Amino acid sequence: MTATARPIITSSIKIAGITNPTVLGYFETLNAGDFDAAANLFADDGVLHAPFEEPIIGSISIATYLKTEARGMKLEPQQGVSQILEDGNVEVPVSGRVQTSAFGINVAWLFLLNSDQKILSVTVKLLASPQELLNLRSHKKSEV
Repeated sequence: MTATARPIITSSIKIAGITNPTVLGYFETLNAGDFDAAANLFADDGVLHAPFEEPIIGSISIATYLKTEARGMKLEPQQGVSQILEDGNVEVPVSGRVQTSAFGINVAWLFLLNSDQKILSVTVKLLASPQELLNLRSHKKSEV
């Protein structure tokens, strides 16, 4: 049996200062609701650090989490930079906004990619006042 090559998809996401296809693909797949594809961008032991959550480790756990928590979210990354670290990994901080049906909030994402362009980690930070964060946390608890 032969493996078929996956077509290269050009991203419709544009982020000032970012051309990395993995980072662009992360936002593209999440906005398309393709949570399995988003999770497959992670390394086998990749970690998603989501707000108010323990670290989510591995693509299966990440996909499961995204299917539950990211439905209906629209990620609006705006700008970022890419920097190669001494160990050869790439660090990519991105700032932007996330919009849900209930609220919109400024967000920062910090990506760490390995030399194979797989995501080692994504840390998502909400950029809000303490009161806004308390309101979001209360809103999240009331949804459960």
